[in-house]
Amino acid sequence: MKIRHVMKGVFTVIENVELTTTAPEEGFYWIDADVEDLEVLQPLFSLHDLAVEDCMTEEEQRPKIETYDNHYFIVVNSIRYDDEEIFLRALSMFLGRHYIITVTKQKINELRAIKPILWEQEVSEPDRFLYYLTDLVVDNYFTVGDRIEVKIENLEEDILMHTKRSHLNEIIGLRSEILWLKKVLGPQKEVINILNKKDLRLIDDQLQKYFSDIYENAVKISENFDTFRELVGNLREAYQAAIANRANEIMRVFTAITTIFIPLTLITGIYGMNFDHMPELHGQYSYYIVLGIMLALGAGMFYLFRKRDWI
Repeated sequence: MKIRHVMKGVFTVIENVELTTTAPEEGFYWIDADVEDLEVLQPLFSLHDLAVEDCMTEEEQRPKIETYDNHYFIVVNSIRYDDEEIFLRALSMFLGRHYIITVTKQKINELRAIKPILWEQEVSEPDRFLYYLTDLVVDNYFTVGDRIEVKIENLEEDILMHTKRSHLNEIIGLRSEILWLKKVLGPQKEVINILNKKDLRLIDDQLQKYFSDIYENAVKISENFDTFRELVGNLREAYQAAIANRANEIMRVFTAITTIFIPLTLITGIYGMNFDHMPELHGQYSYYIVLGIMLALGAGMFYLFRKRDWI
């Protein structure tokens, strides 16, 4: 657990957590805690039992906002894209009049990225901290969306140039991740909309209006993932078309080869008959003449098919 007094973006480390129960003369306290720290923090700040239980559960947290007498409990999902896999990590926050408690189970990049913003904006209120942190979380979805778009473009090009069966697994996996994210974005968008419109006494009225910008970004992200879902559907159609085209190409080559060998087989069949009265069989150069005719016929048909781009 890390405890900081924040005044105009300047951090002062606090060693004794009990000091944070009393509002400072200026600024606010930011407590960056682990789940285990809630056993100490809950009685000090009268955190609601249900909110603490939500933090401790092993189940995936749905984005939400709950209002209690002396604090709000807010859950948003931070997104990461590592090694071609998408991860969502719950960021739980307790917002009070003079403090904000952030609770995470894994490291979240936005908590590190928020520090220079607090310094630059000279933040001294916990609700402004909440605003900038939420803005960072939502903006990171754009970054992940750009990477997904690049992956779709690269996959499409690879499918058109070198179709492989492994591409189908990539398409199915990517589609599943996009649908999963789309499902998560709905509740998160509603949380931001509540922060924008609902009368919340712990958030300044003037600041609350700025949450509308974050909400608009959340709507854009949701629309982007709708577009990605359609693009992945197009990828699957392109894959199936490429597989069908390759099968047609193979069948066309086989058909051409078979067509070339049909007249050659006819010739060998005729001269393979065991009749005594076949004058050609007794000629000195008959064998070489027939081979030459077969070779010329095969080469001629191959040239004709090649010229017409059949093989």
